[in-house]
Amino acid sequence: MKKIFIILSIFVVISISQFISAQQIAGSSHDFSVQTWNTSGQICIVCHTPHNANTTVTDAPLWNHSLSATATYTMYSSTTMNSIAGQPDGSSKLCLSCHDGTVALENFGGVTTGTHLLTGNSMLGTNLSNDHPISITYDAALATADGGLYNPTTALSGLGGTINTNLLSSGKMQCSSCHDVHNSAGVLGLLRKSNAGSALCLTCHHK
Repeated sequence: MKKIFIILSIFVVISISQFISAQQIAGSSHDFSVQTWNTSGQICIVCHTPHNANTTVTDAPLWNHSLSATATYTMYSSTTMNSIAGQPDGSSKLCLSCHDGTVALENFGGVTTGTHLLTGNSMLGTNLSNDHPISITYDAALATADGGLYNPTTALSGLGGTINTNLLSSGKMQCSSCHDVHNSAGVLGLLRKSNAGSALCLTCHHK
């Protein structure tokens, strides 16, 4: 009887967590369920699928959206930059499948003929030279060389975990380091935390 109670308790917790998550992405800028081009009326399907997922990007979460064919992006560079900026990889490559403006929003689930492209501030284009560096290794060596970064083992106030465990992906700074695509925090701009007083910036940078 005790075992059944524990199993039911775990089920309830998971169900509540899923409900809360759905409520947070619902109505956010990543909720495309009411768009005319999304005839499914579903929220998750634009990015995710339970079957036949695209596995060409490492650790892609059951990816369903067409990837950008852009081979070379213009990345951020600076004479004071201590990291090496390669081409976008990991989760940033997934973000750019919509945000570089070369792939239609409705190009998911095998569709390749979409016409609805991102516009405005959400459309970053393929020139990322005026955006925060992404796909860079953020480790203790970088923090030491830079002098203005916290060691990635630093505990995070209000977010839990450390910079490495909570904000980085396979040790790299990605779009998801600052943005939560599922809007878990409910902060404008899909940010992981409010940037009032540069709070988000100061999570990694100490100035």
